[in-house]
Amino acid sequence: MRRRVTEMSMDDVYSINLAKTEFREAYNSGDVERLLAVYGDRFTDMSVGIPSFYGGESREVLRARYSNLFLMYRAKLAISIIDIQVLGTTAYDYGWHQLTLTPKSGGEPVITRQRYFELWKKDAQGRWRIAFYIDNMDLPPAMPTQEFVMPQTIPQNMQS
Repeated sequence: MRRRVTEMSMDDVYSINLAKTEFREAYNSGDVERLLAVYGDRFTDMSVGIPSFYGGESREVLRARYSNLFLMYRAKLAISIIDIQVLGTTAYDYGWHQLTLTPKSGGEPVITRQRYFELWKKDAQGRWRIAFYIDNMDLPPAMPTQEFVMPQTIPQNMQS
């Protein structure tokens, strides 16, 4: 059963949509501080292909990563939101991010598409901020086969 959307949650959905627009425009303008403003002060970052970061360190790592990225590339981000669900002062959204990176030194653009999930929290001023970000590579649809079997061992560098 689908829950009834209240006027309050519609305002919240609109606010999260505005924050996602700010997220996109920060990428497209190469503005690291503008991008960081969409995240909460202590967020969890589980971006594909890099180690996870938590709390205060995630902000500094994100700042360094995107400073380097925007130094080397012009970025164009397209966002497709599948859904936004508001649950009081917490919300989540998920969808796709398609990122086109054009090297500033010349060369062919690199295009990636990720599936993403974001958990949002309202801050003390009532603004929606990303509290948890996770993404992975978007792969074409396929029927399950033997090839999708999970590995039975943990890679050597991941063992404690």
